[in-house]
Amino acid sequence: MNDDELAKAIRTDYASVRADLKNGESITVLHVGAGQTLVASGKGREPDAVIALAIGAQKTSSDFFRHNPPTPLELENAIMTVEDEVARARAIIVDGLRLITRDAGIREIALIAGLSDQPELTLSLEVMEKTFDRLASVSLGRPAAHEGLPDSTAFAATLLILREFMHHLKFASLTVKP
Repeated sequence: MNDDELAKAIRTDYASVRADLKNGESITVLHVGAGQTLVASGKGREPDAVIALAIGAQKTSSDFFRHNPPTPLELENAIMTVEDEVARARAIIVDGLRLITRDAGIREIALIAGLSDQPELTLSLEVMEKTFDRLASVSLGRPAAHEGLPDSTAFAATLLILREFMHHLKFASLTVKP
């Protein structure tokens, strides 16, 4: 997808999520794509702001991960860049917003984190952090299968992006919608 198509896609996700909520409730909609992460934030039928971050599952994976699973140093180097990109989103996000996604990759993370499969899931920051800790254990040599994690650097990148987004932008939880 080109930039215009991606911007349209996040606006469509925002509108879909917004349809289930009352106007005036502040929301941020997140989508981790292959080449970039899209964020739409606002209180009304249309987002007040949309931003594309230069981090995505495939891009972050190919830019930083030379090993599968990524090494601790590769994770640390990726974290530094992801943190910088996530900080750019702070300008469009107001405190107290609800974080929501329709992203299939993030749904996979929620299920791997131990949430029961249902149409709407709520992934807390704490549970997501524990899942990231499992990835860190794998990077130190524990077999991915022992932690129930996919053997995929794109999965690792998506989890890392989600962690940094929730942690640095202070979202206590994430709602995953179908």
